[in-house]
Amino acid sequence: MALIVKKSRIPGAGKGLFTTKEIPKGKKIIEYRGEIIRWKAYRQRVKEHKDGYLLFVHRNRCIDAYSTPQYKARYANDAVGFRKNKMLKNNSSYIIYGVRCYIVSNRVIRAGEEILVSYGKDYWNCIRFNIKIGQAPQFKNVWTVTWLLASVIRVLNTK
Repeated sequence: MALIVKKSRIPGAGKGLFTTKEIPKGKKIIEYRGEIIRWKAYRQRVKEHKDGYLLFVHRNRCIDAYSTPQYKARYANDAVGFRKNKMLKNNSSYIIYGVRCYIVSNRVIRAGEEILVSYGKDYWNCIRFNIKIGQAPQFKNVWTVTWLLASVIRVLNTK
């Protein structure tokens, strides 16, 4: 898969993930990779403001891409976010296969398009709540985050 990281088309989003080749519908685009940690360890990282790229598989397996910028999946943005952009729609989903997670295309994605994947309603509600109580994340803007709750990921049992 030919994927590149460059400036996102989402205003204020920072970097985004793009494809240089057409991707067919239902294709595994990229695995979400990072350090494998437990949920308890992640909670400690939140206190230290070393969070922002967590994918929750189960309480004993979380994928934390905070310290692994070489893994490109963390740059996939959510087209919905705080404000809907009529020009952009999510074209992919996070899918868990066993203990691994992939970004999978929901439709044909043309060469040059940005890979856009839903973080889920629970994610954005959490961000809004944190802003409301003054606990906003310690990064430039929330669009660059890929922290996901288990409740927003479709789980496929492929054993």
